[in-house]
Amino acid sequence: MRTSTLRRMGTGAAAAALLSVAACSGGGGDAGTAEKPAGDKVKTASVAALQQIRTKTGTVRSARIEGTTEMGDTVSMKQTGTIGWADGLTGSLTLTYTGGTMAKALKQGGGDGSVRARYLQDEYYADMGEAFAATIGGKRWVRYAYKDLAELGGPAGDVLEEQARNSTPEQGVKALLAAGDVRKAGQEDVRGVPATRYSGTVDVAELTGRNSALDAGQLAALKEQLSAAGVTTQTVDIWVGEDDLLLKKTERGETAAGAFSSTVFYSDYGTEVSVEKPPAADTVDFREILRQRAAGPS
Repeated sequence: MRTSTLRRMGTGAAAAALLSVAACSGGGGDAGTAEKPAGDKVKTASVAALQQIRTKTGTVRSARIEGTTEMGDTVSMKQTGTIGWADGLTGSLTLTYTGGTMAKALKQGGGDGSVRARYLQDEYYADMGEAFAATIGGKRWVRYAYKDLAELGGPAGDVLEEQARNSTPEQGVKALLAAGDVRKAGQEDVRGVPATRYSGTVDVAELTGRNSALDAGQLAALKEQLSAAGVTTQTVDIWVGEDDLLLKKTERGETAAGAFSSTVFYSDYGTEVSVEKPPAADTVDFREILRQRAAGPS
């Protein structure tokens, strides 16, 4: 396998796996009937409700997720598993690539289109399968250190690292609080459970403290994160149960890589999340793979 092909597969897998947890942090379904804000009183009530939801979501610390993510022609995938955020991001997800250049690259490399990922505080591991392992000395787990993402991911690497370290459902509520037009958008059922829907659009160019419920520092950090990813606008919708916990989140926007959309369902809050490093004998660092291939025939 050529070094350039390996690099594309490895960095693509890194970006896609981190995109999965970023999507879980914040996305389908019928839109329902949205109610228009009737002045500042309605908006203030929505912001107050979201602040309460943000606080509640920040206390439960783990959940089971199921979702889909698409980004331009690069990736289309499903993700299932559990994530925890008690002390940084941890969790285990199964990523199934259903389309895009990433799915093609995995299949060309002999894979079946699925990758198991384990997320730890400072790194994550991807099980690339037996076919890929056969090309790298039989080791099927590839380690990616978050501190290496700036180099591996190019200009968006710092953003990917930050998303990996800070991806929790609470972040989706923060995005809505940054939207100047946040509103309560009606009542809908999510998989049979009654829920309240909130909606808003974040315009990166107009992300200012005047129309937002976040402070100046939080807004600056969010604007930098979205801008580095090439995001110009981002529409966020969340569906919240009677216990003030997210049941569903959707995000839609435009990025440097094309249109982005995600749908995530949350359940089993408080579920146990136990993640261990794969066996060292079955693990290789991605940077080591690149060094070996660069030293050998291309």
